Formats: sequence, C-alpha cells, structure tokens
Amino acid sequence: MEFNHKSVLLEEVIANLAVKENGIYVDGTLGGAGHGSAVCSELGKHGRFIGIDQDEDAIAVSRERLAEYGEKVSIVRSNYMRTAEVVHSLGIEKVDGITLDLGVSSFQLDTGERGFSYRMDAPLDMRMDNRAELTAADVVNEYTEQELFHIIRDYGEDKFAKNIAKNIVIERKKEPIRTTGRLAEIVSYSIPMKVKKRGGHPAKRTFQAIRIEVNHELEVLENSISEMIDLLNTGGRLCIITFHSLEDRIVKQAFRQAQFPCTCPPDFPVCVCGKKSLGKQITRKPILPSEKEIEENPRSKSAKLRVFEHI
Repeated sequence: MEFNHKSVLLEEVIANLAVKENGIYVDGTLGGAGHGSAVCSELGKHGRFIGIDQDEDAIAVSRERLAEYGEKVSIVRSNYMRTAEVVHSLGIEKVDGITLDLGVSSFQLDTGERGFSYRMDAPLDMRMDNRAELTAADVVNEYTEQELFHIIRDYGEDKFAKNIAKNIVIERKKEPIRTTGRLAEIVSYSIPMKVKKRGGHPAKRTFQAIRIEVNHELEVLENSISEMIDLLNTGGRLCIITFHSLEDRIVKQAFRQAQFPCTCPPDFPVCVCGKKSLGKQITRKPILPSEKEIEENPRSKSAKLRVFEHI
C-alpha cells in the first residue's frame, strides 16, 4: 500500500525552521518524509538531515523518497525521545533545527491491519512501533474499569467515558474484545443517539485515547522537549505540531518554562535562583492551518504549530 500522508502546515514549518544552507536538521517523526523532503531540498553541499521514526513502514518509504539526497541524509529507526542519543551516535554535537509532527499518520490510519482505525475491522493493535509489547487489545481487556475511565476521559476528552468504560468491562466478561470493529460497536451504543447525530464518529475519541496510552505519547513528549532544546545551536529552532489539547498544553508549558525558568518569588528585586532563559517562544499563539489546507486535508483541522528558538 502506498504511504500517503499529507504533511500538515508544511510551508509554515519550513518558514519557521529558517533552514540554513549548511545546517543540520532533525525530523523526530519522519513519517513519509514530507517535511524531510522540503528541508533536504533547501540544504547545500555540507548540510545534514537526520530522520527518526519508530514505524518500519515509514522508514522504508522515507529511505526511498530521500535517496536522491545521498550522504546528506541519515535515517534511524528509533523513538524521538532518543533524539540526542541518535544525533550523538552520528558524531554530531548540536543541530540547527528539530521538527516533530505528532499523532498518527494517514498511512497508519488507512492501513486497516495496524488497528488504528474505527472505520475498518482489524485486530486491536495501535502500536506505532510493532516491536513494542503493549497493544490496544491489552489495554481494552486488561485495564481496570477505573483505568479505562481515566484514559478515555483524560486522553479522549470524552464526557461519556464512564459509560464507555463500564460497557467495555461488561462485554469483555462475555468474551475478549479483539477487534476494532467490536470496540467501535461497544463505544457507539454507549453514547446517546442525539449526541451521535451531532458529532463525528462516536468511537473517534476512545480510539485516540487508547492509542495515546499504547504508545505513551504524552509521557514521551513531556520527557523530550527540554533535551531537544539543549540539543540546539544558538538560533536553532524546535517546531512541534500537535493534534490534541493535552499535547499542545505540554508544549506550551515546556516552552514557557524554557523561556522563563526563574523560580524566585515575584517580590524579589533580583534573581537569585541562577536559572537562565534558554531562548524564546517564536509563537505566542499557535500557528493554525489555513481554511484552504483544512479543505484539502480535513485531518489537519486540529493541528497547532508552536516554535521555540534557542539562545
């Protein structure tokens, strides 16, 4: 199956990355190399590009798509939380820009057997890295009702989380819930009809919540941002695209903390904690996709881009 993935906010990312001809750039969520191709096309003879992804399909496709850039490109199968480790293993100390495009790719959603989609019946999987042990089936069948409730409420922001969790537990007692179709069916009858008529697919939020849990997405993001900022040269930029309010909040708070790290009480005349600012937020408010982009790629609708520059 062809790896179709429209890179969200592509022009905005490239403009904010401010690519230097001979700079070194990292894409921590390489995917189908949409952002990567655009960065590589701006690099000069001594420029370098490092692509990281945990999905083997993405790695295979991006190797092919970036082959024309030869030795400028290094592609590594790993999780972006190991960006510093990957960069240092290539003999590079600092980089000029890092991009992260979070969430699930169109390819992953459209490949039924990966178990990400509520629109196709397949085994419940949802692992972005198929070497990982935890699957969506494990979460659905083994987590307690309380744990499921918290995940669906917090990660899915679904106000019917209590009902969905209760019905999952009732149904799995009869027989294990093994497929996306069965889970989508249970979620669907857990939500009132009048609500279903108003919104999109009733299972969307629950599937998102379980995917976030399976891949530890928020935890990985939270633990990666400050290390990525440290990896940047002076003037280097970190561009992060989020698709979820919790992700956006993590990025916003991490960027604010990096810019204003002082922990002294507000009434202190001078700073005595000694914590120095690491840079500045280029985007006070996030950059959103244009109406044209949303029309051409509806999956970009919830995207938000935030940018930080290291000093």
